[in-house]
Amino acid sequence: MPDLPIPDLPGVESIPEPLRVLIVLGLTLLLVILRLDAERFSAAEYDDIDRWGRKPSLLRRLAWYTLGLVLILVAFKVHPDPAGELFLGLGDRLGAVILGLAYGAIGAAIAIIIALYRYHHVRFPGLLAYPGAVLNAIATAFLDEAIFRGLLFGFLIVVGVDPTLANLIQALVYALATRLGASGRPWYMLVTALAIGLVGGWLTGVTGGIGAAFLGHAITRIAIFFTTGHAGLPKAKGTEDEEIDRRRRTPDGWQTLDPRESGER
Repeated sequence: MPDLPIPDLPGVESIPEPLRVLIVLGLTLLLVILRLDAERFSAAEYDDIDRWGRKPSLLRRLAWYTLGLVLILVAFKVHPDPAGELFLGLGDRLGAVILGLAYGAIGAAIAIIIALYRYHHVRFPGLLAYPGAVLNAIATAFLDEAIFRGLLFGFLIVVGVDPTLANLIQALVYALATRLGASGRPWYMLVTALAIGLVGGWLTGVTGGIGAAFLGHAITRIAIFFTTGHAGLPKAKGTEDEEIDRRRRTPDGWQTLDPRESGER
């Protein structure tokens, strides 16, 4: 983020630094609430056809991404040291690439395991779904890392929380904010979200920025979509279209009789 041509906010330099920090803290809390409300916007894990068969609203999704990105950019410009204290930067670039790719490879393997556990095979989605789903995965990964592994984790470190405890706190808050622990949702996706939070926080602390965490998180989300056909929230067992069709299909070896031929002759 430090290398992006982000325009300056007029009057920011005249604001006392303690007040600027408090403003960014308020923005961080707003961003956590925004992430908690992703389901209402049909974004992140909820970028999918809902239980009533309705497609997600493009305008609502764009509103979620845009609002999140704007708030993060404002926080970046207002805070006195966003890269140093809040990890809003790539960190060590070589480490970000190497560790991020390693993280992504492990995440892809976990995505395959989730697909095999849920569907007993890799369930490739239709080609028309790829562009939107990939963009959703990348945008969600960026927002998640900037909010939780950047802003929240950074503030916890700044106020003196032990780094290990700070990492655990931000990962728990992140897992709860995804609402994957709600009733009826698969437990393994909640565990995956918690693992993403913990690994991302550790990588952020090691590299000094969110670059590695973002890269690995984005690859993991894309892999989950490629292997399950969903943005990160597979449907309950027995509710997928192919599962419904399988139940309705005549079992192998059975024959259907024409009602006209089933009467007495």
